[in-house]
Amino acid sequence: MNERDLNRKIALMITRDGMGEATGELSHILIKNYLTLLKSENRVPAYICLYADGVKLACRESNVAQELKELEQACSKVIICKTCLNFYNLLDSVECGTVGTMLDIIDVQHNSTKVINL
Repeated sequence: MNERDLNRKIALMITRDGMGEATGELSHILIKNYLTLLKSENRVPAYICLYADGVKLACRESNVAQELKELEQACSKVIICKTCLNFYNLLDSVECGTVGTMLDIIDVQHNSTKVINL
């Protein structure tokens, strides 16, 4: 099985508006670097699911909306939790991805061979 086939079975779950427990600025730098490297190193996951604070990454003010768009162009499906977007009043601010439900996210988790949580 080649590397691309392996990547097609991976789902990435992002629940924060950044990466790790670092301060806001550092966590934003880290998530930007992470998403950039996924594409440049040809490790594009089949799915990227954004929920809780993670939905903010796909919205207008995000510093990584462009990286998410590029991952979509590289065949990663970005799913953004509608309940979370509504909670934060961000439904009209979505810049990339597909608005989905928690059931969509559960289906991704259930059907993936590897789930990475950030």
